[in-house]
Amino acid sequence: MKSRKKTMFVTGLLMILTGLFCSACGGQNGGSEKLEGSLQDMMASLYANADLVQDFKDNLDSYETIELTDDLEVSILGTDQITYTEGVVSMPMMSSMAYQCVLLRVDEADVESAKQALKDNANLDKWVCVSAETMLIESRGDVIFFIMSDKDTAAAMSSAFQKL
Repeated sequence: MKSRKKTMFVTGLLMILTGLFCSACGGQNGGSEKLEGSLQDMMASLYANADLVQDFKDNLDSYETIELTDDLEVSILGTDQITYTEGVVSMPMMSSMAYQCVLLRVDEADVESAKQALKDNANLDKWVCVSAETMLIESRGDVIFFIMSDKDTAAAMSSAFQKL
């Protein structure tokens, strides 16, 4: 009887320790994980690794990834009230499809407020004659991923962002 109690105690202790180690590791690899490299390179990686439909891939040569400037902030982000250290936007130069994908690098303390500002100010109907089907706003560390497009493209790009 004593050895059974001892075995149960050791098993319980191991389960608790395993749970603590797993949650500690999960906390470190969660939202605070920093992504290294330039946002231009990250955007190129998103397109290279996203499981995009062939029609979208066929038109990628008409897309341009440019630095987000003060002049573009309101039209791209819906606001000029987000403070960021680096920003890029990818969009088609001419298309009948509503699409934009943005990467922003912000101070980690400002990530959640910047995401909320994007959510509050984004306009899915900003294009002439077309509207984006969905909007996704996610983050990893100090990088915010913001996309407005059709649902399949947004999901594919989001998946590629999570794998960076």
